[in-house]
Amino acid sequence: MRARVIRTVVVGATAVAALGAAVLTAPVAGATDGSRGGAARDTGHAATRAALQAQVDEAGVPGALAQARDERGVWNGDAGVANLRTGKPRGEHDRYRIGSITKTFTATVLLQLQAEGEVDLDAPVDTYLPGVVRGNGHDGRAITVRQLLNHTSGIFNYTTDADFGKTYLGVGFLKHRYDTLTPREAIAIAMRHQPDFEPGSGWNYSNTNYMLAGLIIEKVTGTPYATQVRQRIIKPLGLRSTTLPGTRAGIPGPHGRGYSKFPDDPRDRIHDTTLLNPSWGWAAGEAISTSADLNRFYAALLQGRLLPRAALAEMKTTVPVGDDVPLRYGLGVAELRLSCDTTVWGHDGGIPGSSSYAFSSEDARHQIALNLNADWTGQGMAVVDAEFCGATDAATDIATDGATRADAARGATPKGSEHPVRAVEQGRHGGLAPRVNAAG
Repeated sequence: MRARVIRTVVVGATAVAALGAAVLTAPVAGATDGSRGGAARDTGHAATRAALQAQVDEAGVPGALAQARDERGVWNGDAGVANLRTGKPRGEHDRYRIGSITKTFTATVLLQLQAEGEVDLDAPVDTYLPGVVRGNGHDGRAITVRQLLNHTSGIFNYTTDADFGKTYLGVGFLKHRYDTLTPREAIAIAMRHQPDFEPGSGWNYSNTNYMLAGLIIEKVTGTPYATQVRQRIIKPLGLRSTTLPGTRAGIPGPHGRGYSKFPDDPRDRIHDTTLLNPSWGWAAGEAISTSADLNRFYAALLQGRLLPRAALAEMKTTVPVGDDVPLRYGLGVAELRLSCDTTVWGHDGGIPGSSSYAFSSEDARHQIALNLNADWTGQGMAVVDAEFCGATDAATDIATDGATRADAARGATPKGSEHPVRAVEQGRHGGLAPRVNAAG
């Protein structure tokens, strides 16, 4: 039987056209770059630099920031501005919200716990959270922990709930940006809806899965999930700029601003959404990091420094996400085929004001992590494609088509959606998941 794939139209800030004159008239810096490792300024990342600049010049993103690492050393690039008011450029040490890239951290902890004999990924969710997954056809006795991690559980995605969208992703954000939403409250929202499909019979990206994963970590360890992430990943790898803010609204350390448009704003304004309480993202999408830390994390993960060989193999055992989509999903990590048939591993993430991407070659010798400080436009996958594939049509063409995100959110067929990399970005309204659909 063919797996059923659900693609949900976003109730969020993606259904908006590209950025208008307000940004185009602001001070905009050209793409800059620097490198370490004994190489000259141009270390072979010209295509990446061009794709990064296109995010600003063509798609209308206020500012873009990237770091790539390979055998030539470390390259840092930026374009546009970190602050529309002051014109301050983006900096290589800037911290930003990484949205659903948090999921890879959460899945890594659960896989470590399985390797230690503390968790059975093939046990029902009810083994650890009895009675939590119940309502309108949801049944935690029939869903495994593994199905949470690879999004085959069928559990409704709470961030696509209409009321949630109005409150946290529309104009309501301005009133509710500091509100706290607990994991159990988020799960309760999901339980008001019917499942998307029977467990194991389809694939649908659901942030609810990772709220449950975080609760399982806490139930098994008796400590906050964030403590486990810090002790098991952040501290051992020296990720000094990576934080799990909980209910704290600010971004610690150097950072730029994050910008959003709301689909229910009749004036189509750009809003500064830097400050927000990310509790509604929690184990699905609350983390803050830097490009350097993300590259270090994915390199260590794929080198086998965080997981035993068997556990890493389980993480990389993938399921299809849909017909003719060049992406498969494992346990908190995605396998993506680029335009040049190169395969990379990683995740993307969206949260109001921020769109982030982090991908690595399977041998962990080449990484890129980047951030766009906007959530309604931009094609970050084009930058990823440019880094690994060079100056292909994907790198130049995808980046210039920022308005297609609005078309996709309205349910229209995106222009150029036949391109594999573009299909991933637009088919999910921002990469692997809805761009600003609550830590997508």
